[in-house]
Amino acid sequence: MTELRVVIADDHHVFRMGLHRLLDSVPGVSVVAEAADTAGTVAAVREHDPDVAIIDLHMPGGGGVDATEQIRRHGLRARVLVLTMHSDHVLVRQAVRAGARGYLLKDAEPDEIIGALRAVHADQAIFDSAVADRMLATLGETGPATPFPQLTEREFDILGRMAAGQSNQAIAARIGISVKTVQNHVSNILLKLGVADRAQAVAKARDAGVHRPG
Repeated sequence: MTELRVVIADDHHVFRMGLHRLLDSVPGVSVVAEAADTAGTVAAVREHDPDVAIIDLHMPGGGGVDATEQIRRHGLRARVLVLTMHSDHVLVRQAVRAGARGYLLKDAEPDEIIGALRAVHADQAIFDSAVADRMLATLGETGPATPFPQLTEREFDILGRMAAGQSNQAIAARIGISVKTVQNHVSNILLKLGVADRAQAVAKARDAGVHRPG
């Protein structure tokens, strides 16, 4: 049987250790690396080429959504299973848009985690029942279309903060990423919006009602 290679990414050491022990007990599953932040997660996936990366959403350096986006952007083959405490449908949508194939809550039973791992490895989409219920409840909700659909969730968030008058340094401190990473996102935003500079992007955002205080 082909070995299923896994990277675990979570900023809580005790949780990583427990999950590592669980997966070590499963025949045919091998944990090849662990990571505690976004950069470490992407580096581990690039170095070890796992079949599945199990990723928490809230980690230093940008979080699980950023890590998932980078894994997809770099063309890495690892499939992502989000394992988190948060069932908010907005976070679920962000994770799925970033490229996650599964979304499970941390209170899941061990056999559920193992089943989800195997499902994601088989390229099946799988969601925790509580998450699925919340998602279904929002299907009938309607509202105005989101402006700038060409932007990723992170880029849209940063654009809103730009429109609110935040500097790159303030944005970096607020969302827990480096100033250089913010600068890269801003460059991508300008390119995708077809504008020449930050002022034009801000004007376009404000015209569309995009504004994110705080």
